[in-house]
Amino acid sequence: MSAAEIRSATDLLRDRILEARARHVSLDIRGGNTKAFYGEAPRGEPLELTALTGISSYEPSELVITARAGTPLAEIESVLAERGQCLAFEPPRFEPGGTVGGMVAAGLSGPARASAGPLRDYVLGATILNGRGELLTFGGQVMKNVAGYDVSRLMAGSWGILGVLCEVSLKVLASKVDTATLSFEWTEERALAEMARWNALPLSLTASAWYEGCLRVRLSGAAAAVRSACRKLGGTELDAATAGRWWESVRDHRHPHFRPSGAELAGGECLWRISLPAATPPLQHAGFIAWGGAERWWRTSAPAPRVRALAAAAGGHATLVRAAGKTAGAFTPVSETLMRIHRALKNAFDPDRVLNAGRLYADL
Repeated sequence: MSAAEIRSATDLLRDRILEARARHVSLDIRGGNTKAFYGEAPRGEPLELTALTGISSYEPSELVITARAGTPLAEIESVLAERGQCLAFEPPRFEPGGTVGGMVAAGLSGPARASAGPLRDYVLGATILNGRGELLTFGGQVMKNVAGYDVSRLMAGSWGILGVLCEVSLKVLASKVDTATLSFEWTEERALAEMARWNALPLSLTASAWYEGCLRVRLSGAAAAVRSACRKLGGTELDAATAGRWWESVRDHRHPHFRPSGAELAGGECLWRISLPAATPPLQHAGFIAWGGAERWWRTSAPAPRVRALAAAAGGHATLVRAAGKTAGAFTPVSETLMRIHRALKNAFDPDRVLNAGRLYADL
C-alpha cells in the first residue's frame, strides 16, 4: 500500500468509529474473522480491517518486522521463512485467513509458548485508533524501549476493547537449525513427573504434549544439542513429516481433542483451557496436556462453576474456549480490584464502549 492508501484506509476507520460513537452503537472489529468462537460473542456492526494490509518494514538483521493489522498471518510467516526466521511463540491459526492484528488482539501462543515465552513479550510497538477516533502510537521498533508506559504490550490479549490495531512491530527470531520429536508411551502421572524433571535439565526442549497415554516432546536447536538430547531421553523418534503434521494439528486446534472429526463440539460438551502450575498433579477431566503440564485442556459437559472451582483449587484458572453457547462467560471472573483497573483502561481508551463492547467481559 502507498502512503496515500494507508492514510485513506486509516481515515475511513476513524470516520466509522466517530460515526458509531455519535450513534451510540458498538463496532465488531474483524480481520480474518477466524476467532469469532473465542472470547465472548462478538456484537455490533462489523468494522473490517482487510483493507489495511501490507508489511511496512522488515529488518532481518534487527530481528524486527512491522506490518499493518489486516496483513494475513500466512504472508508474515512466508516472508520470515524466506530469511530463515519465525514467530517463535507459534501463534494458533485456527483457520486460513487470520491476520496479524487478530493474532495480537487475541494474545494466544502455541506449543512453543513454554520455552519461547508468550506473544506479549514479542510486541515492540503498536499504532491504534482508540474509541475517540485518536491515532496513537506506542513503543517502537527496537527491543529495548523504555520511553513511557509499555502500552503496546497492553494491546496483546485485549481483544480489541482498547483500540483498533492499525500497525504492530514484532520481534522475530531465527528458525531452529534442527528439530526432533520423541514419543513415549506413558501414563499421565509419569509424563508429568518426567516433564518436571526435564524442565530442570539443560535440554533443547521446545514443546511437549500428552494425550491418551502418549507423551510427545519436541527438541529444537543446534544439531549437536538435539542429537545429544535424543540420546539422553530415549523414546521413539517420529519422522519429520509425521511430527510436523502433528504439531501443526496441536498449534491450529485441528487435533481430535479440540475438534472431534473437524467439527464443532456437540452434546453439551465444552472445551476448557486450564492454566496452572506445571507441577500440579493430574486433574479430573484433563484429556490433553501441554506446556510441560502448565496447560491442560478439558472436554467436558460439567457445569462451569465446577470446572472453575477445580482449576482454582489447583492454583489456576479456566477459560471456556469452545461451546454452543457461553452463558457461563468465556473468561474467569476477576476480582473487583482488577475489574476497576480494566474499567479505568476502557474509560481512558474507549469511554463510550464503541469498540468490541463485551468481547472480554460483559461490562467492558
